[in-house]
Amino acid sequence: MTDELDQLDYDEPSKSQLKRDSHALQAMGKQLVEMPEGKLQKFDLPENLKDAIYEARRLKSREAKRRHLQYIGKLMRISNTDVIQQTLDMMDHQSQTYRQHFKLLEQWRDRIIQEGNAGIEAFIKAYPDCDRQQLRNLQRQAVREIELKKAPTASRKIFSYIRSLAE
Repeated sequence: MTDELDQLDYDEPSKSQLKRDSHALQAMGKQLVEMPEGKLQKFDLPENLKDAIYEARRLKSREAKRRHLQYIGKLMRISNTDVIQQTLDMMDHQSQTYRQHFKLLEQWRDRIIQEGNAGIEAFIKAYPDCDRQQLRNLQRQAVREIELKKAPTASRKIFSYIRSLAE
């Protein structure tokens, strides 16, 4: 009898694992509910999930909010949570994804300043919505500031500009 039980393959996750997954999705939903409006707009969420998030923000009763967060967790099970998690990681200053993204933006900024037009052209290939003229002007200002040993104001402007395009 025990040999038969040992031979059974349990491909399904345990009940405990399903419960942990469900709680993780609810926690992710709670982050979205408590997030400021400007950050929430950066997410590409299904319409029913977005409506549920706004509904949860409107609720005052603690118990009603708890039940609604469970509903949001249920909606998230049928949504693409990988994209949502990746966007959350990009916003979390402590995450590895955020640090990698920040480092990439710094590399683009340095390349644009050092290489000039070649760096700008490479950036435009990666981000075609970029304004070439604005980038060229900022690059020239940044080079002048380096030569004159001034504060890197244009360098900061380049960084914030490419950051706005990359998000």
